[in-house]
Amino acid sequence: MTTKSDETLMANYLLDLGLLIKEKAFEAKKSRDASMGTADYDYELGHLMAFYEIVSLMQQQADAFGIPLSKVSLENIDPDKDLL
Repeated sequence: MTTKSDETLMANYLLDLGLLIKEKAFEAKKSRDASMGTADYDYELGHLMAFYEIVSLMQQQADAFGIPLSKVSLENIDPDKDLL
């Protein structure tokens, strides 16, 4: 049985996790951009694409479960525009 404190804990976990993933995704984009023309570009691009997949999946699942994106800190990121 899930208690109210468990629900609060899970909600806070998802809120924080989404924020951390979003921050790391934007960092990965900066690293990709900074690596243009270097030997590290392919690695940085792959790293960014992994975050693109994670953010997209989290947003799709939130939508499927009827969870507002603001509850998982992913309301102000569009993977197609912000990460590609």
